[in-house]
Amino acid sequence: MRLDKFLKVSRLIKRRTVANKVSEQGRIYVNGVIAKPAKQLKEGDIITIVQADTEIKVKIVRVPNNTVSVQEAPTLYEVIN
Repeated sequence: MRLDKFLKVSRLIKRRTVANKVSEQGRIYVNGVIAKPAKQLKEGDIITIVQADTEIKVKIVRVPNNTVSVQEAPTLYEVIN
């Protein structure tokens, strides 16, 4: 699944267009490397999102085939500190 779509489906970022914009600005890293919106993700990848003064780091637990419910979205990733 593409990075921008995963961020939207997992509800880490509300809209896919916003995910595209943030990624194009170089504020999203996958496994420590700046990632473009079309980056293909797999289970075990670590996503780092840098916004203002905060940094969110998550590990992908499951990559869905399509959209998931709001209740199921947090099960797609695990927050790492």
